[in-house]
Amino acid sequence: MKDFDNLCSNCFAQLTGGSICETCGYDNDAETNMMYLRPKTVLNDRYVIGSVVVHESDAVVYMAYDSQIDAVVNVREFLPKGIANRLEGNNDVHIRERYKANYEKYKASFVKLWSTIIKMRNLSAVVPVFDVFELNGTAYAVSEHMETISLREFLLRNPDGNILWDQVRIMFMPVLTTLEALHSNGIIHGAICPDNLVLCRDGKVRLKSFCITEANMISSDLEFNANDGYTALEQYDNNHKMCPATDIYAFSACIFRALVGQNPPDSKSRETNDKLMIPNTIAEKIPTHIIKALGGGLQIYPEKRTQTIDAFREQLSVAPTVVAAAAQKQEIPEKDPVEEEEFYRGYPGYDAPKPKSNTGKVVIAILVILIIAAAIAGAYIVKNGGINKPEEDTTAPVSTATYTVPDFVSSGYTQSDIQNNGAWNNQFTISFTSDYSKDVAEGVVFKQSIDAGETVNEKTEIVLTVSKGIKTEVLPDVGGMSVEEATKELEKLGFTVSTVEIYNNGGNTPDTVKSRYGMAPGAGEEVAVGEEIILQVYGEVVTTTTQPDDDTNE
Repeated sequence: MKDFDNLCSNCFAQLTGGSICETCGYDNDAETNMMYLRPKTVLNDRYVIGSVVVHESDAVVYMAYDSQIDAVVNVREFLPKGIANRLEGNNDVHIRERYKANYEKYKASFVKLWSTIIKMRNLSAVVPVFDVFELNGTAYAVSEHMETISLREFLLRNPDGNILWDQVRIMFMPVLTTLEALHSNGIIHGAICPDNLVLCRDGKVRLKSFCITEANMISSDLEFNANDGYTALEQYDNNHKMCPATDIYAFSACIFRALVGQNPPDSKSRETNDKLMIPNTIAEKIPTHIIKALGGGLQIYPEKRTQTIDAFREQLSVAPTVVAAAAQKQEIPEKDPVEEEEFYRGYPGYDAPKPKSNTGKVVIAILVILIIAAAIAGAYIVKNGGINKPEEDTTAPVSTATYTVPDFVSSGYTQSDIQNNGAWNNQFTISFTSDYSKDVAEGVVFKQSIDAGETVNEKTEIVLTVSKGIKTEVLPDVGGMSVEEATKELEKLGFTVSTVEIYNNGGNTPDTVKSRYGMAPGAGEEVAVGEEIILQVYGEVVTTTTQPDDDTNE
């Protein structure tokens, strides 16, 4: 293997002017967080680890060098945020105690995901992956390194922040073939957004930042990949499942952003206000069939959304001339204007049709109603013996309806599920409160004020408690403190503390916490109350004294 000591850890060019790389500007003396592999670490006798590119929800991405093919690559290490880290000087991954049961399951998902993608390296919109292996108590995926810019950055470089459909079509349509192949192999990307669609030097648009499914659902232990405006409702809501339509929603939102120049509203807010506004000056430049296709792809609820990539591709590809020709061949019955308005209400760029003038019909209708009313009144007078006959008391006896209280807890209902259930809201007066729960996912109801199965009167108030998830605190920086002070500070916030003794060369006070990167999880991280915090503590100074040989007789 070649000597990498004098190569830049970021671009692997030869260093010629000290630690600062003249090629890419990277400072090779910059300190590396202890939770990451040290630069120049070699994996599988082949991959030389370099600088950290990004730490995403389920993995950290490194620049690396493949000594076998003599090329710069990217190595993705499974290192889920908040769940796994490593202690200084140890390549093995350290798993936090409460997550050990799920870690192996998540790691298996990672291996399966990238082992599937490696077989699809010929897809035009996927960065080629060519190795997957397990090591250091975790797993790795190796992919080709490509110079790219994100779709978001590309759009921001345009004067108006948007582009026309003809350019969007050339960029986006080839990606659909890749998405279709991924879906057929059981892969839902789950995090498509303008930052994860990238333009490469070969002119192709590719998908990046694939994560395991658990990283794309709010109910998981893993940090949730939320992209406001692009994350579908089912990724927030446990009662709707992720499916191919999840990617169709996000992909439609990216097309919307490219055409309109702004992000669509967040899917959660659209539950109560489903409006996608397109300025008229922009809407008139977008073909009508594209607006309708986006309407189908951006439906709030997944079951109402366009279900397959094939159907979505067809909707995007329908040209107005083809539609007109089809209309001439087959006569289509005219829709009721009210039906049509309801069908397209909420679609991007839809303007409700103005009502036609029906003055003549209205006058005739009023006359007919007046004649019928007069006839009914005459019949009533004859039947009841005249106008002045005393009225009878027709008030119906009051009866109080009763209902059985449903089980709001066991089924995992969310607040929005219950608020959208008309029957329950007619039968009961339902209100909500919230509290922390270590056992129930955020947003899910876990307590009800009246037990399921009880019979109560109509409009009885039922208070439902919605989980705020696990209570968390931001870890304070206790670096440099004594063990006693640091422990007291952390235990006051509800954490448990354990320590690991590290070597003291004499320049540090014994029984103090290492100042930089001396705790895991790290200072500033948001951690569940009750979690174990590991502190690296300096031991006593180690000295070696050599006694001289006694060769003299005094």
